[in-house]
Amino acid sequence: MNKYNLDKEHQITNKTLFDNRRKIMKSMISLPFIFSSNLFSMPSRQKLKFNKDIEYSTNEETNTIKQITSYNNFYELGSGKRDPMLNANMLQTNNWKLTIDGLVEKPLVLDADDLIKKFQLEERIYRLRCVEAWSMVVPWIGFELKRIMDIVKPLSNAKYVAFQSILDREHLPGQKRNILNWPYQEGLRIDEAAHPLTLISVGLYGQVLPNQNGSPVRLIVPWKYGFKSIKSLVKISFVEKEPICTWNEEAPNEYGFYSNVNPHVAHPRWSQKRERRIGDFRKRDTLMFNGYSKFVNNLYDNMDLKKHF
Repeated sequence: MNKYNLDKEHQITNKTLFDNRRKIMKSMISLPFIFSSNLFSMPSRQKLKFNKDIEYSTNEETNTIKQITSYNNFYELGSGKRDPMLNANMLQTNNWKLTIDGLVEKPLVLDADDLIKKFQLEERIYRLRCVEAWSMVVPWIGFELKRIMDIVKPLSNAKYVAFQSILDREHLPGQKRNILNWPYQEGLRIDEAAHPLTLISVGLYGQVLPNQNGSPVRLIVPWKYGFKSIKSLVKISFVEKEPICTWNEEAPNEYGFYSNVNPHVAHPRWSQKRERRIGDFRKRDTLMFNGYSKFVNNLYDNMDLKKHF
């Protein structure tokens, strides 16, 4: 007698399915990339209402959804470029709170819905330049950080803005290793934070941010290297002194506080003069301030940009 009583036709593996099991298993290997490319057609992804920006958006062709969601730096989800996509489900975003505090008149706590419903959203197509000499063009959806600043009203002695990302050692695989001093922290001068290019992003390609891109809320500072655009924000604090920045703390000779895209300042281990757009094999010249010079040059008048790198 069969131990498992598999004596009915519907309980026995179909012969065709059995014969093709190798083909089926092989096709499953590509599922993460299928999920990535179809990410924004999934019903669970909330669609966003937004206006299209013309003043600050580049007219360059954007990278594809698959490229943007499958090639990332997000060390909380792993140090490999594919790790954030593969481990995206480990980021817990339910009941998310973003606290704005420090030297302000009106401290504020926002949840993920507040960020979408209380602010007029717009789509801005920004270049993203990473210090490893690769770049993308991404259609971010969000609003200017200055909109939050106008609500909380920073005090006169607030000279800098400190940003903090999620800390969740239980779920985030990268934070189970001491590769960085967690949680991830970043900072801007207050005039940089108030600049109209500085964006709080809650989405891309018409829908809410996927986890691997920093859901549910992240910073975008397009004239600086990508690591300044901190992901999965939980706190924004207005402070008097220059705040700790994770990579600057980790390797101060390689990553400065300002971290402006500057082809004239080489990283100690490679040049920053050229870059490669993801999906494009040819290299192109790196643009000063990532191509946003006409907007941000005045922020750095009379500064030695090699000293303040």
